[in-house]
Amino acid sequence: MEQYKKEFIDFMVESKVLKFGEFTLKSGRKSPFFMNAGGYVTGSQLKKLGEYYAKAIHDKYGDDFDVLFGPAYKGIPLGVVTAIAYSELYGKEVRYCSDRKEEKDHGADKGSFLGSKLQDGDRVIMIEDVTTSGKSMEETVPKVKGAADVEIIGLMVSLDRMEVGKGGEKCALEEVKDLYGFETNAIVTMAEVVEHLYNKECNGEIIINDTIKAAIDAYYEKYGVK
Repeated sequence: MEQYKKEFIDFMVESKVLKFGEFTLKSGRKSPFFMNAGGYVTGSQLKKLGEYYAKAIHDKYGDDFDVLFGPAYKGIPLGVVTAIAYSELYGKEVRYCSDRKEEKDHGADKGSFLGSKLQDGDRVIMIEDVTTSGKSMEETVPKVKGAADVEIIGLMVSLDRMEVGKGGEKCALEEVKDLYGFETNAIVTMAEVVEHLYNKECNGEIIINDTIKAAIDAYYEKYGVK
């Protein structure tokens, strides 16, 4: 596993963004883990978050893209901090764009988008926190494709939960890939999280002990991709 992935897993735990216990998801599933990117709230946390996204995007997609698109609302700060980090780490200026939940009908920047205007020929990377069902892509991809003649070359999320999506057979990231035809990746997968944290100390505490590991295994028996 790459070093930046190990550091990112520790970072999620230290930032209290990745938690273990019992959580009810929007889907109704009872999950032994929960990731909430809204938990990154300080300047230093957001700076690091952008750097991890930038490293993962550079690792998976290289530099041949123009725009980072983060769906509202959580995708807005993700796109901004990753664009800043990409400039600092790799010396490449990429633009950020996000959609608005409500169209703005006044002022110089009226319309359905924030940030850079999408232009014909743009190569776009979508950026999200976590994809469980792929529902946000259903809303976002048509908006992006309808704004200009762009090519979406990939999606990057922070965590691949590795559970079946709406179709009941493939994970949500695979469903998005099959449906829209662009690559999908995550900074880390839950398998990598378990590998890194199981029976290991993080800040003097065992994060995934035998009990939590058993709960995770049982969850994937029920909801994991077969």
